[in-house]
Parts: sequence; C-alpha cells; structure tokens
Amino acid sequence: MIVLLRKVELLFYVLFFLCIRAESTCRKGCGLAIASYYVWEGTNLTYISSIFGQSIDRIVQYNPNIPNSDSIQFDSRVNVPFSCDCLNGEFFGHNFNYTTQNDDTYQKIAQTAFANLTTPEWVQKVNNYESTKIPDYVSINVTVNCSCGGASVSKAYGLFATYPLRENETLSSVANGSGVPAQLLQGYNPGSNFSLGSGIVFVPAKGLSIGAIVGISVAAVAFALFIAFCALVISRRKKAKEISVVRTPTEEYSIQTGTGSGTIFNKNIEVAGLAGGASPGFTGITVDKSVEFSYEELARATDNFNIVHKIGQGGFGIVYYAELRGEKAAIKKMDMQASKEFLAELKVLTRVHHLNLVRLIGYCVEGCLFLVYEFIENGNLSQHLRGSAGEPLSWSTRVQIALDSARGLEYIHEHTVPVYIHRDIKSANILIDKNYHGKVADFGLTKLTEVGSTSLLTRLVGTFGYMPPEYAQYGDVSPKVDVYAFGVVLYELISAKEAIVKGDGPISESRGLVYLFEDVLNKPEPKDSIPTLVDPRLKDNYPIDSVCKMAQLAKACTHENPQLRPSMRSIVVALMTLSSSTEDWDVGSFYENQALVNLMSGR
Repeated sequence: MIVLLRKVELLFYVLFFLCIRAESTCRKGCGLAIASYYVWEGTNLTYISSIFGQSIDRIVQYNPNIPNSDSIQFDSRVNVPFSCDCLNGEFFGHNFNYTTQNDDTYQKIAQTAFANLTTPEWVQKVNNYESTKIPDYVSINVTVNCSCGGASVSKAYGLFATYPLRENETLSSVANGSGVPAQLLQGYNPGSNFSLGSGIVFVPAKGLSIGAIVGISVAAVAFALFIAFCALVISRRKKAKEISVVRTPTEEYSIQTGTGSGTIFNKNIEVAGLAGGASPGFTGITVDKSVEFSYEELARATDNFNIVHKIGQGGFGIVYYAELRGEKAAIKKMDMQASKEFLAELKVLTRVHHLNLVRLIGYCVEGCLFLVYEFIENGNLSQHLRGSAGEPLSWSTRVQIALDSARGLEYIHEHTVPVYIHRDIKSANILIDKNYHGKVADFGLTKLTEVGSTSLLTRLVGTFGYMPPEYAQYGDVSPKVDVYAFGVVLYELISAKEAIVKGDGPISESRGLVYLFEDVLNKPEPKDSIPTLVDPRLKDNYPIDSVCKMAQLAKACTHENPQLRPSMRSIVVALMTLSSSTEDWDVGSFYENQALVNLMSGR
C-alpha cells in the first residue's frame, strides 16, 4: 500500500509540475528531479546509491533499461531521482552530503564522483575548506542544480533531468535521445550551447519510464492522474479528521524495512541524510501517527511566523508557539540546509516514545523544514536556573527533574534497537512541563549505534562545557558522552552556574563547572565547602547531605575515564534512592550500597 501511494503521488507530481514556472527566485521546490549520471569506468550502482543517498531498488525503478541491480553498463547514463528544493529562496537545487576521500579535490568531487552534475567552483563556494586543504573523511556539501520547468516555454513537460553534456553531443543528438523537439530544448535552456560538449542543461524527462507509467498514453496518464489525485485528497482529508494532534502514550510508530524505495513519508527526502546512517535493511519511515501539516496551516497558526510568536531559537532553527487544531504546539522552523538534523530528529521521535522525551506531533516539508512538537509550558531548565523571573526551583523539584531526564536518557540508551546517543545534553535541552517534570528535547544531533558497539568516530558536534575529554580530543562517541554531559547538568542543578564559568578578575579566566566542583570535592571535608557552590537563590532551603550526594553522583558521571562512568540505568537507581524520603542513603556508606558500587564501577 505504501509503495502504491508513492507511485500515485509520483504520478500526481508529473501532472502538477507541468504548471510550475521556472523563476530566478522561488518559494518552494517541485519535489522531484532526475540526475542524469554518466557512468564512468570502475563505478557501479552501489557507489551511485551511496553518493545520492538513494536505494539501488529505487534507482532501478527509474531505469527500465537496467535488467537487474547487479548490471550497469560503462559509458551509459543512469537516471537518479532526487528532491528539487528551493535553496535560500533563490534557486532550484539540492544539497547532497558527501564524505571526502583520500586526496579529494573539488575538481575530482565535481567531475568524477558527481560526474559533472556540478562544477568545482560551485562545490568550493558552498564549503569552507581551501581547494588544496580538504581534509580526508569529512562531510561536505555538494549542490546540484535542478529545474521545475517553464510554463512560458511549454506546458507539456514537468519532470526534468539535470543533464551534463558530453563531448560530441549536440542539440540534435540530445533532442533525438530525449524525444523532445530541439526548439523546445533550446527554449528551456536559453543561452546554452549544446555543441560545446560540456556544461549542464535541463532536459524534460519525456521518455523516462517509471513503473505504472510505462506504455500509458498521454491522455490515459492525465485521466489516471486525475482519478488518483482525487482519491488521494479524499483519503487525506478523511484521515486528517480522524487524527488528533494529541496522541496517547500507547500509540506506536511503524517502521518500513526491507528493500523498498528508500524515501520518507512520500516527500522524496533522502534517507541518507539521517545522522549516523541506518542499520542494514532500513530503507524508510512511515509516519503513521504523525500529522503532515501544510505550510499554509503552520503560517496561519503563527501569523506568518510573526516574531511575537517566537518562543526560542537553537542552532538549527527558530521555535514558534501556535495553536493547531485546538491544541497547543511548538513549531521548529529549520532551513533546508539543516536536513540532516531534521531527519535525525524525525527518525528518533518517530521510533521512540517515552514520558520523559518531548513528543513529536507532526511535520511539514514545504518551502522549509518544520517539526511540530507538544508545547511544554515552563520553558527549559537553563531559563529556570539562571533567569531572573519567577521563584527558584526548590531542591526537591531539582532532584525530580534530574530523575526525569535520566529516565529519558536511559530509555534511548538501553531500551531501543539500535541505541541512540543524544550528543547535546545540556540544561537548555531539558524542558519543564506544567507539573515541573523534565523532558529531554532536541534530537537533531542524535547518533545511532548498533547494539553491542561501545564507540565510533564522528565529526565533533555539541556544546562546549558538556563534552568529555575523549570526545573533544578524539571524536570518540559512546553512550558515556551523554553520561558526562548529564553530570554537568547535575552540577548546574546544584549551583545554577553555566557549564563554563567566567572569572571575575580583570583578566577573565574561564573554567569548566566540572573543574570547580572537583576542586571542592577533592578536599578532605567537601561537605564544608560545597555550600559555596550551591545556588544562592536556594538560601538555606536545601538538605546539605542530599546536595553532597548529588555532587558525588555528578563527579562519577564526569570521570575522565569513560569506562568508569556509570550507566544511565545506574544513575536512575541512584536518583530514585536520592529522591525517596523512606530510603536512608548515608554519605559515609556511599561505596557500600550495592547499587552505588555498580554506579561507581560503570556497570
């Protein structure tokens, strides 16, 4: 059914895009385009699949002349589908993520890896590395232009291919090969000289055979598209009425596995953009319990994203308050350039559900990328700890928020397959609901690891002050990265200080919060010095024993050796003990309690 729906929507795209006019500026893309990839000697479908982030099966669907996924002819062209986006509101294109190889240059990437679908100058323009100093094995942007057609030239074509001209090709040869009159080809490419044998032109994909489109006459296609589109609209409207914006905790998300088309929720967003990749066999997500909102609905709910509705801003987007279908919601508006973060967050929040993880309501991929979450009434923990408005959080509330957050992290660390690593745990990413319980948010940097793996190398992301030594120095990632950052959050709950504390002297010297606490905790009688670090807004309204226990727990979390840090499960046990009024957790017997022996040993 999912494959059928994709085909129906694809058919609709072909009809709908006939009416889209190419302009120098754009509001949104047209969803689908084709890259005409010239097969060079030594490449294969596996390589092409990895470059474009499309499954081999989906590529084969657009290439009826390829008999099977193991066969590809050198010196031929392969049609590769990709989404044609409106980039920066200025031009049509798509940003691909490419991992540099040994001795790569911009010229080699453009001309060989991407088979002249872009130019060395354009690749360099969208990256910060000098042409002679491109590091090995880093992720860079590669922009490929596309076209949504031009109704002023002809309304008879909609799906276009980005076509790099080859030596000895002419206007006549391209016209004969594509079945498009030469005059129309020139009209779609004003100023292009087809006889140069180089450069990029846009060719209507008239002769492209796509699944059910094969053999259908133009009239029959138009009629079938009309019927399919009407059925789709009726189905979606009916479904929209049945879906409530607020989901119950028992609702689940379904994951499509196997060797499907490799697209996500029928919007042609590449699965390859998902942070950390995916486990073998994973080809797409069907977001059965999330609402697909239209751009118009989100714009209307925020008064066209008026600044008065802004409630927050992060590294990847602005967050707006809105009321959608009678429910309160938070809308994160992200640029198309943040597609990796968008897909990472979407992937996590459509696969996991927990009381202490912020719940995803829906999404939108028109014009920009939008994620719609449940609205959390009381902002984030950082605001409560360091904001001037409102009463300070009581000590018991701080312990409860720590326990809530630990439970959320324990869930993604130990109860999902594969496990997840957040990589950006900090007080600003812990939200506080109306009952002053904590929820972990912002999964845009989430890294996936397979079951049983302990670490992997990755590019450095996150927030300074929360990064453990092995991550900041070597890029080594494991669940203990989150444990370290959580320890810093525990220190924040005690002191209300920033993760990096600036000095008060004439020469401002910054020190990490971990350093400040360890300096005190390493003294012979830390209990006597801890009060100097406690949030002054608490005054004397806190049990010093409880504060010392949390500080010791934070110290264990921020141990320099990741193997000696506790697991999130052990941290939950310790915080449950700390928050219980019936359990006597004596500081003197800290290392004798079996749960805390496990905690300190990292089990």
